[in-house]
Amino acid sequence: MPEKTIEQNIEQMNDKQLLEMESKYCSWGDTVHYAKQLNIFREAEGIYLYDTKGTEYLDLQMWYSAANFGYKNKRLNEALKKQIDTLPQLACQYLHEEKIKLAAKISQDIEKKFGVKGRVHFNVGGAQAIEDAIKVVRNHTGKIPMFAFMGGYHGRTLAATAITSSFRYREHYGHFSDRASFIPYPYRFRCTSAKNKGSCCDLSCLKSFEKLFESEYYSVVNPKNNNCEFGAFFVEPVQATGGYIVPPMNYFKELKKTLDKHHVLFVADEIQMGFYRTGKLWSIEHFDVVPDIIVFGKALTNGLNPISGIWAREELISPEVFPPGMTHSTFSSNPLGTACGLAVMDLIEDSNFDIDVPQKGAYFLKKLQTLQKKYPCIGNVDGLGLALRIEMCEKDGFTPNRALTDAIMNIGLRGELKAGGKKRGLVLDIGGYYKNVFTLAPSLYITEEEIDLAVMLFEEALQKALSNEKIL
Repeated sequence: MPEKTIEQNIEQMNDKQLLEMESKYCSWGDTVHYAKQLNIFREAEGIYLYDTKGTEYLDLQMWYSAANFGYKNKRLNEALKKQIDTLPQLACQYLHEEKIKLAAKISQDIEKKFGVKGRVHFNVGGAQAIEDAIKVVRNHTGKIPMFAFMGGYHGRTLAATAITSSFRYREHYGHFSDRASFIPYPYRFRCTSAKNKGSCCDLSCLKSFEKLFESEYYSVVNPKNNNCEFGAFFVEPVQATGGYIVPPMNYFKELKKTLDKHHVLFVADEIQMGFYRTGKLWSIEHFDVVPDIIVFGKALTNGLNPISGIWAREELISPEVFPPGMTHSTFSSNPLGTACGLAVMDLIEDSNFDIDVPQKGAYFLKKLQTLQKKYPCIGNVDGLGLALRIEMCEKDGFTPNRALTDAIMNIGLRGELKAGGKKRGLVLDIGGYYKNVFTLAPSLYITEEEIDLAVMLFEEALQKALSNEKIL
């Protein structure tokens, strides 16, 4: 008999063999090996993932909030299939119907909500869209320095890394002369100015920022001509990787007054919080400010075919000031992506997410608050819509406990939890300044029954982790 081909051998590999192959041939430069428990998933549907054994994992991170509308969403999948059979490929220097309609829907929605006219420019990933936003800012202001927040995450390309606060992402790539000036985010649970641990301060971080503009010797502005050295402030209205931190509702309104006074642009990074994650299409809608630029991505296509983009005010991106060739990417407005994006926008129009998401989020948060009362190690729970956080601490309810957080995540990935009557797994994502925060981003279609199950599974994983003396 002829020997089996390499392809046939690969098809018949079990998990152990596949993981051995992964250890030899896959770069470890991504985030897969953050977890000790490595899984190979074969199927996905709704809010669940399934491994090669058929074990069901309830997913509370949905591809970092890229699959807001559930895995294998029939309506969105059909839009992609239809596009594949009509116009699957087209160089982005040519026009197609879906691109035009998608740009129009986004621009019209923003004009209706904020009263400002603007245009959309597409790209592929979130970091690339951040790059385009930086180009628009530099082109308009002629300035390179930017403001950004401590705890902010805007991507891993070099320019996006320059405005992402973590030094760890920069340290291997040389000196970043264009590194942003990082301002403290209004992180109420860990406010350094609060009199009591875990209590909200009096927005002293905002007052400190405002003070920078009082004198030329604070290094950001020339008071004689009001010329600020910084071109824009890149803002996550709700910090994502930083730990799903929800700021005081009046914070950005006050911040914007200072920025407008000194002609500093306000850029809202909606890559992870956009498309109803917080109960509104754009999370910045909660805070009563009008952005100059909005950056979006991830859930625009429900993760089916990556596409991202920016919306910018007309005066920043009109053809007169941002003419052809100012920025470009081969796949920037590919027809598969724009078709998915258009289907997502149509789906949103036919849904009641503005009502359903806040209601589900409130129900989920109430369940988490009940859990917090039972376990002192849960220091803080909070959320906006279905962007929820669980901050894990020591027994004092405040000191960060990364070991416990990692243990819970890996227990969930083992697929051996029994809550709900059968063996299941739980998919969790970790963020936060101290990597001790579970950032929950379930499907927007999650039911109350699934929320109940999620809380039961989490509690079981927590109990298992606490029983391990090494992390007590």
